[in-house]
Amino acid sequence: MVFAGSISLAAYAARDRSARLAVVREAPPPDAPKPRLLDRVRETLRARHYSPRTEEAYVAWIRRYIFFHGKRHPAELSAPEVTRFLSSLAVEGRVAASTQNQALSALLFLYREVLGVELRWLDDIVRAKRPVRLPVVLTREEVRAVIDFLSGPPRLMACLLYGAGLRVLECCRLRVQDVDFGGNQIVVRGGKGDKDRTTMLPAVVKSDLVRHLAAVKNQHERDLTAGAGWVEMPTALARKYPHAGRQWVWQWVFPATRMYVDRATGQRRRHHLHETVLQREVKHAVWQAGIPKRASPHTLRHSFATHLLEDNHDIRTVQELLGHRDVTTTQIYTHVLNRGPAAVRSPADRMFGP
Repeated sequence: MVFAGSISLAAYAARDRSARLAVVREAPPPDAPKPRLLDRVRETLRARHYSPRTEEAYVAWIRRYIFFHGKRHPAELSAPEVTRFLSSLAVEGRVAASTQNQALSALLFLYREVLGVELRWLDDIVRAKRPVRLPVVLTREEVRAVIDFLSGPPRLMACLLYGAGLRVLECCRLRVQDVDFGGNQIVVRGGKGDKDRTTMLPAVVKSDLVRHLAAVKNQHERDLTAGAGWVEMPTALARKYPHAGRQWVWQWVFPATRMYVDRATGQRRRHHLHETVLQREVKHAVWQAGIPKRASPHTLRHSFATHLLEDNHDIRTVQELLGHRDVTTTQIYTHVLNRGPAAVRSPADRMFGP
């Protein structure tokens, strides 16, 4: 004889057993979401030690490419879409050949390195032909006139661009330990192509540079007293030497006027002087000097190379001072020397001149 109560107890036990089985057989947690495409691009660029500026440019071009095709995933696109995008840049955007080639390099990196697409059409994409342009060069008198209208750190920086052949960012990123007063040289760390090189320290700026660094050191000591005084360290040196970011030798030669707080570490730092400050000051000085040339800070580097060649210095030496990988890049300055067309007397001068 089975009682009603015993039936209820068996049913309860069955329900409890099935509930325990359900807990045991519960589905595993879902996998973590895959990183977004642009995040994958950034990770791949950093893994290959591309510069932050290259990363910024490549990500911008890939984003622009995706939006151009209505936010379709690049894996769904191929050669016709790449060609259409590049043609739009040239025809509608009227961009320079170097800009178009930069966009192509970004897309090739996306397909080959990020998406792992090895298709023949990637090799068939034709790069835009870059026209040969002569650099803008100032005469020695014009260089003097421009520098005379500058003052403070921009004047010192302009003297280093012209006197040592530095690039703008190379000058902005100089650290105290990179200036060797005893050896009369400047060490450029991580220049274009992540290459180091040495160049001369102009004797004419040594005394002014010493006074400038004394003022910078006083500012750094005040920052240390206020609990700041940090600078950004290259690569992983911040982990290897945790306190090196406050040492004097790692400080910027041309620090910014304001401090900022790094989000990752909470450190109060100073960045180097932004390149736009020098660009703006030089442009204004060129206007004040009344020079009818489209000159910029980089023009001072062009003038440095040209004037060295005018003084009969070996082109290989100039190549090493400029940090050019190929001597053909340096040879462009031979086209603007006074030994070129300016040294040939015009037949009109022979006919009508004195």
